[in-house]
Amino acid sequence: MPFTLLPAVDVAGGQAVWLVKGAAGSEISHGDPREVALGLQAAGAEWIHLVDVDAAFGRGSNTELLKTVIDELDVKVQVSGGISDEASLEQALASGCTRVNLGTAALDDPAWCTSVIAKHAERIAVSLDVRLDDLPDGSTAYQLSARGGTGDSGELWATVEWLDAVGCARYVVTDVGRDGSLLGPNVQLYEALAQVTSTPVIASGGIASLVDLAVLAELAKVTSVEGAVLGRALHAGNFTLAQALDVVRTG
Repeated sequence: MPFTLLPAVDVAGGQAVWLVKGAAGSEISHGDPREVALGLQAAGAEWIHLVDVDAAFGRGSNTELLKTVIDELDVKVQVSGGISDEASLEQALASGCTRVNLGTAALDDPAWCTSVIAKHAERIAVSLDVRLDDLPDGSTAYQLSARGGTGDSGELWATVEWLDAVGCARYVVTDVGRDGSLLGPNVQLYEALAQVTSTPVIASGGIASLVDLAVLAELAKVTSVEGAVLGRALHAGNFTLAQALDVVRTG
């Protein structure tokens, strides 16, 4: 299976933005979401990861703008950001997107999340926003962080176990400590996930260079990692989408 790149268009206040370390960090505007998305399509994108940042952080909505962007695109779109109840899910599904990425907060209602996965199957991915906490004994706790909410959404491994059991089709996995940081992806996190699940994983957070993409593409050959979300590094000009696509197609 080819390694899939999903360049992100993060939308806040009607503008495309770069996110630096989520809600606790900052946002840097870089243009009109429609123009950014159409530019990515023209550059060869087969998927767009379209995020309503305001909805994710519980401070508003860009629903109509996202639908307008999707209507103008001819490529597949994964919509994300604050999708954690029936109303937000129905809005997202009605936008014309290919796939909806449930927010981590959706995990607070396992019965609803399970029913959504059963009903919509491949149209649903689940966001696993992971926070790594160092414990006094030197070990690491893997907690799910509701980035737009008020705190934790459970422990990673137990959550993956029940999501696998109910047939979740795909995970979008982010080390929130690296999101927008350009510190490199958390390869160890994806390797650890591969030990407990064969469900396809889209890596997100920290990608800074073509070398990072090459590493993830190699990892995909021996794990269930199937793609990566491209954010700040792409929009900041660390590499072009054409260069990124070349790396993962020829690696």
